Amino acid sequence: MDFRQLRTFKAVAELGSLGKASDRLRIAQPALSRHIKLLEHELRAELFIRNGRGMQLTSAGRMLLERTAGLVRQMEQARDDIQSFGASPAGRVVLGLVPTVSALLSARFARRVVNELPDVALCIVESYGGHLLEWLSRGEMDLALIYGPAVDLHLSARPLGRDKVVVVGQPGSGLKQTGLVRLEWLVQQKLVLPSHPHGLRSLIERAAAKRGLSLRVMLEADSYRVLTSFVEEGLGFSVLPPSSIAAELRAGRLEAAPLSPPVTRELVLAAPVDRPSSVAAAAIGNLIVEEIRCLSGEGLWDIRLEM
Repeated sequence: MDFRQLRTFKAVAELGSLGKASDRLRIAQPALSRHIKLLEHELRAELFIRNGRGMQLTSAGRMLLERTAGLVRQMEQARDDIQSFGASPAGRVVLGLVPTVSALLSARFARRVVNELPDVALCIVESYGGHLLEWLSRGEMDLALIYGPAVDLHLSARPLGRDKVVVVGQPGSGLKQTGLVRLEWLVQQKLVLPSHPHGLRSLIERAAAKRGLSLRVMLEADSYRVLTSFVEEGLGFSVLPPSSIAAELRAGRLEAAPLSPPVTRELVLAAPVDRPSSVAAAAIGNLIVEEIRCLSGEGLWDIRLEM
């Protein structure tokens, strides 16, 4: 196996087709096809199922991706760091964001990267914390903004601040007039929350368990947009940071009220612990910190900074 073959394999596995991989790597499709065939011949295993929908990994292909994706990322980063030595940061950076942070940060941050780090190719991946942690541990992601506690993550973790969560309901649910919502009231309501092991679900369950209470979860949604649509339809209450639903609150599509006692989360910038960050990833990390400070200073993110 050589690096070109593994790099081609990783791109095709992630994108699902030779055409998309050709666009990303800027290599002609016949050359990429030859890389895959040589790799399959050397390993004596079929790595992809070819069909009209593209190329899907076989069991052997999934095993190879798990074992080599992190290694390929490190080799790519070493190349990018050396090529950008003494110049502006360059290379590809994969940044993970939990949905509630992505709703607030993604567009603004992407614009700053385009303007201030033009040689960095940023890939933003939105998912819940459990998935982001797994991808960080496998070396498939460079950085992630997730919720801690930082000491529990077993990663290189930098605490950035703490923000509160609020109870969210449909218009007319009475939350606007409530003022404060006690946990004892919340656990008696129909709830819409992410499934296990996502951080928001664990946060609320821990807060309830401390008071000897259990949640009444009627629906689970591992999509932030699906979750908020369930609440808008009156299928249940949820718990979210107010900054992530600011647009919905302004438009009157949702109502919110703070919890009593307050429930807060620790925001963490996490990176793999077993390898150094690339120059480009370090630049992205510094820019994230600056952008969070800006959002806080503008009153768009109610977060108590700790950096």
